[in-house]
Amino acid sequence: MGIKRIIPCLDVCNGKVVKGINFIGFREVGDPVECAMDYVKQGADEIVFLDITATNEGRGTIVDLVRETADNISVPLTVGGGVRDVEDIRRLLEAGASKVSINSAAVKRPELLREATEEFGRECIVLAIDGRKTEKDRFNVMINGGMTDTGIDLVDWARKGESLGAGEILLTSMDADGVKNGFDLPMLSAVCNAVSIPVIASGGCGTVGHFVRVFQETGCDAALAASIFHYGDLTVNTVKNALKERGISVKLKEKGACA
Repeated sequence: MGIKRIIPCLDVCNGKVVKGINFIGFREVGDPVECAMDYVKQGADEIVFLDITATNEGRGTIVDLVRETADNISVPLTVGGGVRDVEDIRRLLEAGASKVSINSAAVKRPELLREATEEFGRECIVLAIDGRKTEKDRFNVMINGGMTDTGIDLVDWARKGESLGAGEILLTSMDADGVKNGFDLPMLSAVCNAVSIPVIASGGCGTVGHFVRVFQETGCDAALAASIFHYGDLTVNTVKNALKERGISVKLKEKGACA
């Protein structure tokens, strides 16, 4: 089965962590650097920053946050949101990001994935996909913060992303996002069965049981969550201990270890 990763996600808007439901209704919940440091102390395997800043003028803030966060944490930091070209990726990696996730820009110009992986290596490039179930019992790719239905089949796009060089897929269910009813297991299974690169489950987690089910019932390599960690419903360490008790392999934080 391999070691499964638990990844807190921080939605960042104009330098602050925010959280919404179904991609809307955002409210401020904290400081990104402090939150990231706290999650590492809890045993997080990685941290994800998603920059949802609406204006280009505010984009420079995320580079500064990445630099400060990378200097203060000991685990990989993935950054996405508003990434448009190779130079955006370069700036984030030079600031200290371990990986950069690309979403809408890759859908609009798929060759960006190939250019990015040739320039920086596929281990640095994550394809972020937002999906929504359609009436035809399939999943479509959504872009522009989930506002635009591309009509593209999600599973086909995941396969194409892998062929273009993406090293990992961050898969978010817009139907499940923020509502805490559990991960979208059918969507995750469909993508995990279609690709050989790691898949990160995102959207819908509300209980320890949801983490257990996503690892037991799909082939995902990691699970990402936001609100349940931000509001203190669960800690990363609590989740990992519960997973271990159920025979799921995780990396536990060593006692007495410093962040």
